[in-house]
Amino acid sequence: MRSFVRTHATEVSLLAVIVVISAVLSVSTANFFSISNAFDLLNISSVNIIFAVGLLVVLIAGGIDISFAVAASVVQYGTAIVLGWIGGGGWISGLLIAGSIGILLGAVNAFLIHRFRVISIVATISTFNIYFGLLMFFTKGVSIYDLPDWLTDRVILFEHEMADGTWIEITLPVLVMVICVIATWVLITRTTTGRQLYAFGDNPEGARRFGINIGAMQFIAFGWLGLMAGIGGLIQAHYAQEVVPNALYGRELDVLAAVVLGGARLGGGKGSVFGCVLGVLLISITQNGLNLMGVSPFAFKMIIGAIILIAITLSNTGIEKLLPFTSQKGSGR
Repeated sequence: MRSFVRTHATEVSLLAVIVVISAVLSVSTANFFSISNAFDLLNISSVNIIFAVGLLVVLIAGGIDISFAVAASVVQYGTAIVLGWIGGGGWISGLLIAGSIGILLGAVNAFLIHRFRVISIVATISTFNIYFGLLMFFTKGVSIYDLPDWLTDRVILFEHEMADGTWIEITLPVLVMVICVIATWVLITRTTTGRQLYAFGDNPEGARRFGINIGAMQFIAFGWLGLMAGIGGLIQAHYAQEVVPNALYGRELDVLAAVVLGGARLGGGKGSVFGCVLGVLLISITQNGLNLMGVSPFAFKMIIGAIILIAITLSNTGIEKLLPFTSQKGSGR
């Protein structure tokens, strides 16, 4: 048991924190501790989890990307325009178009980083502003409401009426999120490419000497995030039933905080899908609880900043060094 806790210290700690916060919020608010609220949290968190597993791959590879949320907004508009050209399309064509545009935008980041040796955060700050500027320039900030019926029609996978007359439901975004989570888990834990991504993130020079194709690793990592950004953007349009140019603006910090909180190391070479999902859920639970308590949304932004600071500190220190039950046996014991 101690060996398991030591190996999965971050995930165990996050689960404990989620349980404590949920217990406090269930006492502090009337509606938090309910099945309907739990299902709502899952549906609402789906897009952020899709973004998060994509960002996880980039962080594992030793990079960082803050342009993916804006890229998802670009994907939304690009996909809506292409769907208009082809007469509406369907879910398969929509996902193919969104995923392709997302991969292309991710490849632009990878190209800048690999070809010109630009630091990833600098490159993505640049593309963040370029993508958003171009989007606002060409759209003039106008939203798109005329979307194909298949994209705006809600798809309910499971629903059940509770004793109090309320309904609980699982919608399409949850299914897509689960598929993206499983696909990312398979990529980083069950493939040679995944092992190479960890090795490259942990020791880039060692990976280079070992014969790992550095360019390929960067294109795979940022391309995967681009794919997840494209899928997440399309699912967000489905959930909101509209395309708004700045709807996803600012979400990159929430997702980054969640992924780093989930155990991904900014230096690369570390991170798990389970921890990533728990990080997003913790952020969502905190935000949901504050909303139910009537706390200002600006307070949540302060909490996000504190979470990023704490998560980076733990990333550098190692949470296992701070928890007594995960520490190694010392001398004289």
